[in-house]
Amino acid sequence: MPPTRKRFDEDAYLDRCSATVLAVLPEGIVLDETVCYARSGGQAGDTGTLTLADGSTIALAETLYAADRSAILHVPAPDQALPALAPGDRVTVAIDWARRHRLMRLHTCLHLLGSLIPVPVTGCNINPDTARIDFDLPESTLDKADLTERLNALIAADTPVRIDRITPEQLAAEPDLVRTIGAAPPAGTSQIRIIEIPGIDRQPCGGTHVAAVGEIGPVVVSKIEKKSRTNRRVVVNFAEAADQAMISDAGPARAAA
Repeated sequence: MPPTRKRFDEDAYLDRCSATVLAVLPEGIVLDETVCYARSGGQAGDTGTLTLADGSTIALAETLYAADRSAILHVPAPDQALPALAPGDRVTVAIDWARRHRLMRLHTCLHLLGSLIPVPVTGCNINPDTARIDFDLPESTLDKADLTERLNALIAADTPVRIDRITPEQLAAEPDLVRTIGAAPPAGTSQIRIIEIPGIDRQPCGGTHVAAVGEIGPVVVSKIEKKSRTNRRVVVNFAEAADQAMISDAGPARAAA
């Protein structure tokens, strides 16, 4: 089966596209292309809908990679009557934009947070309402109020977020670009996607991000936990009142401007 074209990798603000069904499997529906981000790198997979030619819809509860990591599985929500669907059918696949935008904002926020704590990262998790990042940090002097203040100062600067591509050889020549312990590009990759926030952060990343950090909006470092002798977890949330003002279609409009 050919790999799924990752439209989200080309444009994180594209909220729908037309696609052809390649396979209907027990695990999910495979399309030739998709705007749905597949769960990976700590970021939750997209939810959304498939709309068939006759106007009937399939609600999507999750987006995952197949075992071979090439095909993307669109997982229907349970307990719905599924319309007939077969390979070759044309559909429109659309994401839940409000949910995706929150994921983009929090993922970009973790890049900023990592720049403030310049030690190796041991893991992260990004959901629509909260995100956390774990650091290899035996002794911690981290302070929630201080991190919150410095993080919001970076956000207020509204630095643009850039996407670049480098070769595995270029990455090997700059090993410090890889911040996460044990992380490595997939085997056979000819180009590696780099997310750069100029003057702040530059690292390989396959997630979805906002066009400029000001779009994140105000945040709060809500928790700092000691998870093990050498691991500190930092949890970040949107500042609730400010978050309500950010939930809109302003993201795609801004990207197109």
